[in-house]
Amino acid sequence: MTPIRRGLLLFAHGARDPRWAAPFEAMLARLRARRPERVVRLAFLELMTPDLPHAAEELAAEGCRRIDIVPLFLGMGGHLRNDLPPLVDRLRERLPGVEFRLHGAVGEAPAVIDALAAHALDLTDLP
Repeated sequence: MTPIRRGLLLFAHGARDPRWAAPFEAMLARLRARRPERVVRLAFLELMTPDLPHAAEELAAEGCRRIDIVPLFLGMGGHLRNDLPPLVDRLRERLPGVEFRLHGAVGEAPAVIDALAAHALDLTDLP
């Protein structure tokens, strides 16, 4: 039995200044280096491209039948509660052969909270 090809879609807010995306692009590069077999894309809610539908369509075109959407937000604010679920519902309608799994904001994961707290302490412990 052939395993299902899985895609990973990192979802960020977007900004007018393209330099804002640098940390997200660095994350994308690290993911690709760690898991070269995994198909990974970065998408934005607004102001930057690609948007979520285009990135999801690219993953589906590459044969992904399961796409995990990971919001790169610190918390579950209005965009993730109100804007993202309807976008994912439309993707499910548009790409019925693809299973979409929507995850919570990365900033609410205990490991991320621990890493941010450790970083803040590291900064303040410097002479």
